[in-house]
Amino acid sequence: MDAVVKKLLHESGETFAEEAGIPLKDQPAALFKLLVLANLLSARISSEIALAAARELFDAGGGTARGMTKLTWQERVDALGRGHYVRYDESTASRLGDMAEMVQDKYQGDLRRLAIDAGRDPKKAADLLQEFPGVGPTGVDIFCREAQAIWPWLRPYVDDQVKKGAERLGLPTDTDKLASQVPDKDLARLTAALVRVARDKKLAEHMKAA
Repeated sequence: MDAVVKKLLHESGETFAEEAGIPLKDQPAALFKLLVLANLLSARISSEIALAAARELFDAGGGTARGMTKLTWQERVDALGRGHYVRYDESTASRLGDMAEMVQDKYQGDLRRLAIDAGRDPKKAADLLQEFPGVGPTGVDIFCREAQAIWPWLRPYVDDQVKKGAERLGLPTDTDKLASQVPDKDLARLTAALVRVARDKKLAEHMKAA
């Protein structure tokens, strides 16, 4: 394994889901939490604030589709506020409620059904994910980048942010060549680390000094 890649995984290879306290498992609650996180990270807001807001929502009982629908709009706003997700709190509280209702109605609260409906095809999955309020192309990238840890049929999922990070470090930007740098099980960790590099020039410089 390339020395830079090894350093990347060792120092910045925690997935965003893991950072938010979400165990990446092919289970309804974990997948719903990941969808919430993708929604929150899609906004023009720091990842630290989005992660904090996600943790507050989960602590308040919004860690499943059913739990999120049971929270009142004000309870969702308050949880977002405690995570300092204040600029978008009211619209996001509404979107999260609508999103949870759709997960309940269309997938009986279980996003594994989305994988089945998509025929385990990444493009079809992207289309279905974008039906959720607040999930656009950016949200799809975030969800799929992390979900490839548990849904092997998404691999290799390498989006533009990941390629930007790879370019900064002189790593291959070709999807297959970049993916070949690590075992399949570490792809989600590698892509998370490269997104951090894409957003942080100081981190990029530090990694290049491997």
